Order: sequence, then C-alpha cells, then structure tokens
Amino acid sequence: MRVARWWIWGLAAGLPLAFLGVFFAYPVVSLITRGFVTGGGLDLGGFAEVFSRPRTWRIVRLTLTQALLGTAGSVLLGIPAAYVLYRCTFRGQRLVRAVVTVPFVLPTVVVGVAFRTLLADSGPLGFLGLDGTFTAIILALVFFNYAVVVRTVGGMWERLDPRTEQAARALGASPARAFLSVTLPALTPAIASAASVVFLFCATAFGVVLVLGGIQFGTIETEIWIQTTQFLDLRAAAVLSVMQLIVVAGSLALFARTRTRRERALRLQPVTTTPAPLRLWQHRRPGPDLPATAVTAVVVGVLVLLPLATLLIRSLRTPSGWGLGNYVALGSTGGDNALTVTVWEATANSLRIAVDATVLAVVMGVLVALVLSRRPRRPAARRAIGWMDSLVMLPLGVSAVTVGFGFLITLDAPPLDLRSSPVLIPIAQAIVAMPLVVRTVLPVLRAIDPRLREVAAMLGASPARVLAAVEVPFLVRSVGLAIGFAFAVSLGEFGATAFLSRPDRPTLPVVIFRLIGRPGAENYGMALAASVVLALLTASVMGLAERLRGERSGEF
Repeated sequence: MRVARWWIWGLAAGLPLAFLGVFFAYPVVSLITRGFVTGGGLDLGGFAEVFSRPRTWRIVRLTLTQALLGTAGSVLLGIPAAYVLYRCTFRGQRLVRAVVTVPFVLPTVVVGVAFRTLLADSGPLGFLGLDGTFTAIILALVFFNYAVVVRTVGGMWERLDPRTEQAARALGASPARAFLSVTLPALTPAIASAASVVFLFCATAFGVVLVLGGIQFGTIETEIWIQTTQFLDLRAAAVLSVMQLIVVAGSLALFARTRTRRERALRLQPVTTTPAPLRLWQHRRPGPDLPATAVTAVVVGVLVLLPLATLLIRSLRTPSGWGLGNYVALGSTGGDNALTVTVWEATANSLRIAVDATVLAVVMGVLVALVLSRRPRRPAARRAIGWMDSLVMLPLGVSAVTVGFGFLITLDAPPLDLRSSPVLIPIAQAIVAMPLVVRTVLPVLRAIDPRLREVAAMLGASPARVLAAVEVPFLVRSVGLAIGFAFAVSLGEFGATAFLSRPDRPTLPVVIFRLIGRPGAENYGMALAASVVLALLTASVMGLAERLRGERSGEF
C-alpha cells in the first residue's frame, strides 16, 4: 500500500514538473545559454556589449520607474477601496467588487486601446494632453493592477479581529492613530504581498506599453520583442531576458516571504467578523468613512469605468456617423486587406486555443495543488514541497515574451519541432495560466482539516477513496473559478502569442494590435469594436466563474 501511494504521488508531482521542465525550464535555460555561451565556452562579451549601450540603461531606468510608480499608485488608491469594499457593507457592494475586478482580467491590448481612446485629442480627457505620454502608461498600469491590491488587502482586512482597534479607541487613540498603530501593522504582510505582485506585473507589462508608448517609452519587455523581431539580434535579447529573470527572481523571493507571513497572520485570526455599515454622515457631520468612500468613488468612476465606457461609445462611431458599422466590418479583413483573416475567424481561433490551454493548465495546476497541499512529517519532504511551490510559481514572474522567445529558439528541431504544430500556442498559454490555477485551488485544499483524511484512512479507505470522498467535494467550486481564470488569461494572452502566432491563424489580441498599427479610420474602428468583443468575452467568463467562487477560493 505504501509503495503504491508513493507511486501515485510521485506521478502527480512528476507529470507537471516534467511539463514545466520541457516547456518552461528548457527554453529559458537555452535562452540563458544563448546569451552567455559562445562556441561551447563562457562568453560575457554579449553582456558587456549590451550594457555598454546608453539605450540599455535608458530602458532599465524606464522599466524600474514604471514599475515603482505603477506599484505606488495601485497601493495608495487600493487601500481605501479595500476598506470600503471588504470592511464595510452597503447596498450594491457585490456589484462594485465585480466592477473593480474587471480591469484585472481584461487583455492588456484592450486596456491599451481603452486608454488611448480616453486620452486622445477627441476623447473625454483629451484636454489633459496625456496621449502618448509616460503618465498615460502609469495610469493604465494602475487601472490594470488596482484589483490585485483591493482583493489581496481586502481579503485579509475583512478577517482582522476589530476588537484590538476598538480597544485602542477606548483608550483614547484617535481613528488615525488607531489605524496607524494597530490596523496598518497587521495589514503590512498583505500590502507587501500585493505590492510585490503588482511590481512584477508592471515590470513585465508588454501590451499596454506597446500600445500606449511604443519605442519612445520602451521597457525591457518591449526591447526583447524589438531586438528579436526588428533587429534580429537574438544575443542582445537573450542578455535582456537574463537581466529580467534576475529582477523577477528577487521579486518572487520577496513575494514568497510576505505570503508566508500573511498565511501565518491569517491563522491567528480565525473569527470572520461582520462588516459594519458604511458611515458617511453622523449627526449631520462627515462620518469617518467619508474620505475613503470619496477616494474609492472617484477612482472607480474616473479610472475604471470611464475608459471602458469611452471604448464602448467610440466603437459605435463610424466615419459616416453613429451605428454598428464597425461591428459589421468585423466580418471583413479591414481596409486595404489589413488582415489575412476576418476578426470573427480570429475570435474562433482564440476560443479554440483558450479551451486547449485551459484543459492543460487546469490538469497540471490541480495536480500541483494536490501535491503542495500535503503536510508530510519528514523535514526533507516538507522542504521538497516548499521548493516545488517556488518552482511552479516562476512562470508567473517570467514574462510571457521571454517564454515565447524561448519557444522560438528551442522548439524548432526534432524531437521537439513544434513550429507548425497547433499545440504550440496552447502550451505557451498554459504555462502562463498554470500558476493562477495553483493559487486558486491550493488555499481550498490547505483549508481542509487533515484529520478528515486521517480518519478516512484509519477506517480503511484507499488513497483514491480518500481523495474522492474528502477532497473532491471541496475542489469542485474552486476548480470552476480556476477554469475561469485560465480561460480568461489564455483568451487575452498577447506576449507569447505575438511571437508564436502564424499569419494565417492569428488570435483576437494579435488582430487588434495589427489593426491599430494600420492607417485608416475603418481599421481603427474595427480595432475598437474587436476590443469590446474581447472585453465582453473575458468579462462574461470571469462573471460566470465568480458565481462559482467559494468562501475561500485563492489569492486573486
């Protein structure tokens, strides 16, 4: 029995690790080798050559500045919303939570198009003169990552025991001092965890930067793409990828450390408190919740809703007037045959690829989550699970552009010649989505009382029976949410797909990017309409998945 159990768990751990080894580690390691090894020997010449260019340092400076400002903006604006949406209660709260979440699941290309429409000279905020500026990129990054801070910090805030803060108030502390001395220190691990994730997303942003900034405000991510596709300098791209990996690895180490502290803090607060009603006015004077509510209302109205509403309205405007002409044109290949297929054909490609990628990501992610949820008694086994946890999270931090570039230079020879294979893009998208599946399912499995498994085993149930009777019922609802996340991420994925997509089988994000780059009002109108279609598809999938969300269903 013991041998069979080891075989089962060994297979459950080995299959996803082998998948990541072949389709993630091998391309990435090959990329590193391409940058530092020449003729079989170590050669740091490429590294010195790339870093001797002033262009490289300008790009590094822009990447770090962009990531720091995007993180600071998301955290500062997200904390008031976390309080209002998770610590208080009011009518329509679930709807506002859903609205705040929408930007996070939107494809980056759609986010870029929405802000470009909002800040253009003819847009509602065109008078600010921010179109094509660095500020526009920062605003779009805050828009995209706002939900990460709100959900991560809010999820912990709603579980904090309020009696500690109430005791500080009873002892004479002002609301501000009670918050700074009691609540804020308790929230620090969650804030740090959210900030590290947002920093990762900002530092590896691709679609948003490419649409809003182009070469003028290029980052490491866009520079890898430019060096590969325009300058054909694979060595320089490899060096930049290695540099980005170093930054990502450091951020992931910080992420793991803060997440551990956060989980420890949550265990100290087992009581789920009832949110208090929102206090906007008390005795005809401003209530204590008014400032946070006002900040949240402005951010949700101007930063979240206005770009989406502008995108929808502008998609109905055609050169001949208002109407559905742009949507009708989605059945064509655009002005001057800008596309090789119609937008609807590209949409069908995206859906087929997303289904394949979702199946791969969910199967591999659930296997990983089952293994990581074990609590072995041997220290060596616990350390091995800790290492596996860190390894499977690496694709979350490594940019999709690096993954796509790695595929391009490694999977081009037997026995792994997949250049013309239809499974190439689904595999790349599954690599990107798999960490989100793990982080959605794992908390549910870890919340299961281990004594339930022990009792079932003592009563004679086999490991398979324990899995089916104890864990599967808890898995069902979280797997539904994981499927939604994986499908939405795959549907909007652009970084890796931009490298791997064939001209005759483009996906919807690739088609939108091509339409934006072509001249003519007809093509631009089609890009707006296609962005609305993609946004509606993604939001519908996530809306359905949210309805399946359990009480405790992951970190995002």
